[in-house]
Amino acid sequence: MAWLNKIHNPEKYFFWFCKWVLLSVLMGTIGGLLGTAFHYALHFVTHLRLEHNWLVLLLPAAGLLSVAWYHLLKLRKNRGTNEIIDAVLHGEELKPQIAPGIFGAAVLTHLFGGSAGREGAALQLGGSAASMLSKLLKLDSDDRRVLVMAGMSSVFAGLFRTPLTAALFCMEFENVGLIFTPALLPSYLAAYTASTVAGRLGVHAEGVLLTSYVGISPAQTAACGVLAALVAVLGIVMCKLFHEAEHLAAHHVRNPWLRIALGGALIAAMTYAVGDHRFNGAGMDMALGAIEGTGEWYYFLLKMLFTAVTLAAGFKGGEIVPTFCIGATFGLTVGTMLGLDAELAAALGLIGLFCCATNSPLASIVMSVEMFGGANIHLFALVCVVCFVLSGHSGLYSSQIHQFHKASTNQSARES
Repeated sequence: MAWLNKIHNPEKYFFWFCKWVLLSVLMGTIGGLLGTAFHYALHFVTHLRLEHNWLVLLLPAAGLLSVAWYHLLKLRKNRGTNEIIDAVLHGEELKPQIAPGIFGAAVLTHLFGGSAGREGAALQLGGSAASMLSKLLKLDSDDRRVLVMAGMSSVFAGLFRTPLTAALFCMEFENVGLIFTPALLPSYLAAYTASTVAGRLGVHAEGVLLTSYVGISPAQTAACGVLAALVAVLGIVMCKLFHEAEHLAAHHVRNPWLRIALGGALIAAMTYAVGDHRFNGAGMDMALGAIEGTGEWYYFLLKMLFTAVTLAAGFKGGEIVPTFCIGATFGLTVGTMLGLDAELAAALGLIGLFCCATNSPLASIVMSVEMFGGANIHLFALVCVVCFVLSGHSGLYSSQIHQFHKASTNQSARES
């Protein structure tokens, strides 16, 4: 890219450095404020829903309101996080309406009990805000691409208070097998600034410091390897289920208004059939509960089913936090059967399934440190590597480019 040639000239490099420090701090401040506002909005509506469980009965109406909101903003063909990935890969502009669209729709989903997360909304908020800022500053397509990555990192970090994970994740997950290192300074500085701003405004980091340290031993290593392999299988099944549910719902119920109303009614019916409201919402409390050793063996199955129906219906939010819940409860169930410590097994399941779902092993390893401390990083690294390799090209985001697949295809073409 042309702008990278500037680093061969010290004066231009210094200008480039100063420009991106200023842009990153500005983007990080904006992202931190957006992440904080989104955090408190979701916190408020979640507590409101927990105090008034009957709100889940209004989920079909909330779905219709969500579709109407997207129609009003002219976002009918919005593809969520996949649209942000395409913007990063190709340097395209993003519609400014995406930010208010996803903010409002995600709040509706959480208020009325859809099983969705918030990280997808965070990425879209950050990407849209960064695209608007780049247009205001008249940046070229290459600079816009970098600023969009910094914007994604900033809101992610402002929401979760994991700045290094946010920066690395947003450089890694679009193009699996490559890390876009020119965005390292902007992404990390924006993420660090956003995390600092959010922290000053009262947003606390998600995670639990694990109290137990497990040394390197053949038995523990083997148990973690088996758990990782089973998490990889779960990851393949989960991603396949989510994609197939969306495809089948869109194929059999083509009208988005009817589809989201029926999906909302089904989730409400499932909630009362199960007799438990814990499977509504993001599920982070259930994930943290699993790490504390509480949870039933079937929790991951029900959470996976609730999330599949929510996404297939067309509700907005994200998939990653439900994935945390699914992975943690699965890890608790299977890991303890393998003789692993309960809190460690749940944490390994959470990180491993995140790795499978996003195809981002390095960010997953860093996330394990920021969420759970670095005492058992050798085991988290083992689980992430095994999950990444065994889960293949499965994942939540269809717009991801897989460099390994691309390289093997090119090699096959040359050999033929």
